[in-house]
Amino acid sequence: MSSAALAALLLIVALCGGIFARRARLLLDLVRQGKPAPRFDDVPARIRNEAVIALGQRKLLQRLVPGLMHAFIFWGFLALLPTIAMAMIAIVDRGASLPWLGQQGWFALLVDVFSVLVLTGVAIILWIRKVQRPARFQGSHLGEADAILAMITGIVTTLLAWHASRIALSLNEWPAAWSPVSHALSTRFDGGAGTQIAERALVWAHVLIIFAFLAYVPYSKHLHIFTAVINVFFGRTRARGRLEPLRFDEEGPEEEMRLGSGSVADMTWKQIVDTYSCTECGRCQDVCPAHATGKALSPKLLIMGLRDQLFAEGPRLLAAAKPGADLSPLVPNAVRDDVVWDCVTCGACVHECPVSIEHIDHIVDLRRHLVMVESRFPAEAEPMLRDLERSSNPSGKAQSDRAAWADGLGVRVLEPGDPPPEVLYWVGCAAAFDEIARQTAVSTAKLLQAAGVDFAILGPRESCTGDPARRMGNEYVFQSFAEQNVETLNEVKAPTILASCPHCFNTLANEYPDFGGHYHVKHHSEFLAELVRDGRIAPTASDTQITYHDSCYLARHNDVLDAPRELVAAVGEPVEMPRSGKRTFCCGAGGAHMWMEERGSPINEERVREAAETGAQTLAVACPFCTVMLDDGVRTSGRALRVADVATLLAESIERPAEGD
Repeated sequence: MSSAALAALLLIVALCGGIFARRARLLLDLVRQGKPAPRFDDVPARIRNEAVIALGQRKLLQRLVPGLMHAFIFWGFLALLPTIAMAMIAIVDRGASLPWLGQQGWFALLVDVFSVLVLTGVAIILWIRKVQRPARFQGSHLGEADAILAMITGIVTTLLAWHASRIALSLNEWPAAWSPVSHALSTRFDGGAGTQIAERALVWAHVLIIFAFLAYVPYSKHLHIFTAVINVFFGRTRARGRLEPLRFDEEGPEEEMRLGSGSVADMTWKQIVDTYSCTECGRCQDVCPAHATGKALSPKLLIMGLRDQLFAEGPRLLAAAKPGADLSPLVPNAVRDDVVWDCVTCGACVHECPVSIEHIDHIVDLRRHLVMVESRFPAEAEPMLRDLERSSNPSGKAQSDRAAWADGLGVRVLEPGDPPPEVLYWVGCAAAFDEIARQTAVSTAKLLQAAGVDFAILGPRESCTGDPARRMGNEYVFQSFAEQNVETLNEVKAPTILASCPHCFNTLANEYPDFGGHYHVKHHSEFLAELVRDGRIAPTASDTQITYHDSCYLARHNDVLDAPRELVAAVGEPVEMPRSGKRTFCCGAGGAHMWMEERGSPINEERVREAAETGAQTLAVACPFCTVMLDDGVRTSGRALRVADVATLLAESIERPAEGD
């Protein structure tokens, strides 16, 4: 045993460990400064996410080649972890190794296999970054990435070469045949004095690169190597369409009330860990409809901007007697105003992110501060917010006209004290007041009547759910509507609430429970599909080709995928668009963009173009916002497409004569 080698090794461990610990302490202290975020519930689901998303690399494998590349490196380093201890032991005592594991041939084979896989992954990365050069890497710290790749390559190649030298010197404690790669490399060594020197140099090089890697990573964008697993564990387990409510505690100190994110002092601890965990892979940017149509928003650059400001002002935040004092505003210092308002809250970025970053929560919190603290938001959205507060709907129409769409249909309007119906149909503002969208409500009512369903509507007692205000950032207005509507719905006690608007559906089902409203909510496509399956509605199919557009708030936020497709298949010939299901492309209305001006190319026209290229004659939807936006996109782009809700297509089909009649 070499005491000099031991002393040198301990010095390296202390030096690199100290550098790592210093940075780790700063990062941990910043997390502790973060505002509360309730992420310690639902432990079984969190463990499941850890197994599937972190260890199983499920999200990364959505893109097979880049996913395999990353998986090879990730799984490889997990498999090779024991070799670090083996190398450190061998530095002190050349003939020693880990008890038992160091003598196992199967582990030696595992080391060779995963070393090759890691090198294969590195080669794929280099091909993608240096040859293909996808746009999603623009703005990423590619220099840091190259340094990390060089270190990874160094770690694995020195490991293989070290094992090869040990085989040449007959120092291996496992059968050489179990190490085909190392055994093949061992022929490059003659087994003499030069090999003995090479063996010492290789094991030292291997350990030095590992500890240099350990010291460097916390200061680089590859910090995610340590934090991604943590971020996945604390990721969202409740409904994806739900936003965390702000608590307006009038009894608490005013300085403790959080009104979104104005500076880094306002970020929650989960949002801080989000920024640590960004891999800068650009997958979020690739699927963002705003970015795809020329807007300033890049979800990747937004998170990177927040991280940069957090690191720049973190020490000042920790040193301040009053946290938050003298800190720069996040908007426009870390994030430009137009970036904040470009987001349609479609959730494509969140769905694609391999490390469970919650981009929408960051953006909505930035909006909350701008709206409620600074009264700063796009001018064209002001009439919507004003009409919402004044008329209980974003159109500014009289509440007395909310049931006008049902004139002559014989739809029951529920009065206070009436017995609850089997189904309460929540019509929503768009279907109640918009000329284009109201056909959905008419068709849904006719179908429910045809199936003999006992249903009623609230009429003037129904108010906006508050979704547009919440996504705009006005949490005050949203919560006032939530409390009012929850009181009404709790009084009605309907067994089932039916919603034809995915935004209403999401709010009623996922967000009202935070305010005491726990309801059995169904989207109209789900309920109508059940009626068709039960034989209570008998559609007649036509030979019309129909392509279905998935609403973001239905498919991605709430997993409603099959029911609308069942209806499309029942009335025509389905044709899928390339971007469909949970990877759908937004219509452009979400995030209150129904009432905001759009910069760049229109999102709705991009989606209409994709629908038209399928060759379908009809574009089916299951959302009144999508109906309005895509119908407008058809008219402005001059495409020969009919836009219709699945309920309208179903209602028409039951009136269509069957073949041979």
